[in-house]
Amino acid sequence: MTRVFFDHQKFSTQRYGGISRYFANIINTIKDLPEFDYLLGVLYSGNHYIESKSNLPEKVKKLLSEPRYASKINEFYCKRLLQQNNFDIFHPTYYDTYFLDKLKKPLVITIHDMTYERLPEYFWSEDPLTRNKRMNVERADVIIAISETTKKDLIAYSDVDESRIKVVYHGIDLEEPLKIKAVPNLPENYLLFVGDRSGYKNFYLFMNAFKEISKKYPDLNIILTGGGHVAISDIEFINRLKLQDKVKHINVTDEELNFLYQNAIVFVYPSLHEGFGLPILEAYKAGCPVLLSDTDCFKEIGKDAAAYFHPHQKEDLISVLEKTLTDTQFRKDLILKGQNRLKDFPLDKSINETMNIYKSLS
Repeated sequence: MTRVFFDHQKFSTQRYGGISRYFANIINTIKDLPEFDYLLGVLYSGNHYIESKSNLPEKVKKLLSEPRYASKINEFYCKRLLQQNNFDIFHPTYYDTYFLDKLKKPLVITIHDMTYERLPEYFWSEDPLTRNKRMNVERADVIIAISETTKKDLIAYSDVDESRIKVVYHGIDLEEPLKIKAVPNLPENYLLFVGDRSGYKNFYLFMNAFKEISKKYPDLNIILTGGGHVAISDIEFINRLKLQDKVKHINVTDEELNFLYQNAIVFVYPSLHEGFGLPILEAYKAGCPVLLSDTDCFKEIGKDAAAYFHPHQKEDLISVLEKTLTDTQFRKDLILKGQNRLKDFPLDKSINETMNIYKSLS
């Protein structure tokens, strides 16, 4: 039996999120496989996708509800498990290097993107992420890249042997019915923006394009979701554009997010770069038209099942947006193409390929 040890990192910091859901899907599969077992280095977590230990005192649970405290106690627990060495493979959920001097077993890491390396001008110069990621890559026995674009970036920006990289696309459960929970008080007509709004996400270009198009379509709105609270600078930017009455941020569950996709005119994903773009698959499953920036990864994942615009040209985004708003048949065609493209990303294929990587190391 092969035992895989998953650490705490993303389970300590995310309640909802693509990375923690990715690892939870792997863990839930292992539960049903007699040839595999797993360790999870989590004493307590508020993550939606896993069950954390419930036998802790209530006072301790309350303290650990603060992510910074949960992260510290969970890291301590992971270090204890590393010392016990009662596992066959280590697959950390992010890039902290606390384990490097303790690990005696094979290491698998998943590289979700190389955006920091490709677009360093958009990130804080003291952020340790790129260094930590490099150290993980150098130590790893197998590196999972979630797209061919990410693999190419890894080779371009890292001193890594291509033979250690395996491309495993994200997947989505095609059999499970879409779970939906209604979100109250939504505007009738809205564009959907999902996730972080930091520099490389191209939020400002999107908002500037919306300001222009909203003059022609005054009943059009924007729903923002995810990405944490709206920062002061973003609020000020929206106010300067005089769009505060047309832009609303909502924190939602996965079920509510599906409702947002299902009722949006279009989901707009304007990033300058991504490693995969899991929201694309979420939108496809919910029957939402998708509008993407014309970047390497998005073209790899979306192919012809999305509309595209130049990521640096506001007028191009306005033009494609207007076509999406006014051409009902165009939207229907995008939805149909999206549902067909979704069939290329079954979750069981993604999981099986990951299990085969574990087998190769055990």
